[in-house]
Amino acid sequence: MTEQATSPSGPVGAEPLLELRNVEATYGPYRALFGVSFTVPQGSAVALVGSNGAGKSTVARVISGLVRASAGSIRFDGHDITRWPAWRIARAGIAHAPEGRSVFATLTVEENLLLAARSAGGGGRPGEALDRAFGAFGAFGQLAERRHQLAGTLSGGEQRMLSLAKALVVPQRLLMVDELSLGLAPQAVDEVFDALRAIRDTGTSLLVVEQHLDRALSIADRAVVLVRGQVAAEGSLSEVQPAITQLLPAHPSTLDTASAPTQHPLGTPLCPEVE
Repeated sequence: MTEQATSPSGPVGAEPLLELRNVEATYGPYRALFGVSFTVPQGSAVALVGSNGAGKSTVARVISGLVRASAGSIRFDGHDITRWPAWRIARAGIAHAPEGRSVFATLTVEENLLLAARSAGGGGRPGEALDRAFGAFGAFGQLAERRHQLAGTLSGGEQRMLSLAKALVVPQRLLMVDELSLGLAPQAVDEVFDALRAIRDTGTSLLVVEQHLDRALSIADRAVVLVRGQVAAEGSLSEVQPAITQLLPAHPSTLDTASAPTQHPLGTPLCPEVE
């Protein structure tokens, strides 16, 4: 259900920043997504939740162009980006911080950021890119103190911060983050989500892929519930709460990783190893 009239994005009828229409995706013979449709309004934070294996990470990969949609369409800022290559999608203003720390361990913090800036088309103004990464969000200030330190020697939380900073080293319209809390201590998770709130407050839209429901919903104003590669519910947090309670009842904070489906109800096999 798309409710632009009640969206925090702005005026009634405004076009969403991101829209997926009946998107499907496969990994070889395995179908991972089945007719996925939802929107991310301008300036909003949307939580994409579901059990392990539901297809959440695949959705993010399809949006960023890392996995090609086998059917359906994806529109971003009014443009059909379904067949765009990943580099063009990135330069259009979609940043993707994938699962894992996604840093070059043998490069310094500063070198990681400069490389990210050049890859995103911002290599002509390296000083401006670094100032943005170190100064735009208070939570990233600790990275400035370690700018000459090898990324591989940072703590897990600091590496996640660096991954976020790399994604935002040039201005972005939409930031997709995938399982940022995975493997982190609670204090580090708090710091990462504080950084996400700071990013959201600047007007960057968020799509948060996260198994920890409490974390994901604390930062979101809308949510999409994904079950077996299909959207089970979409809307405001109050609208999707019944679906969350009904479909994901066992673990209100952390979704059950043992519940990953191996067979779609229609009979097409799902890839058991791919999120």
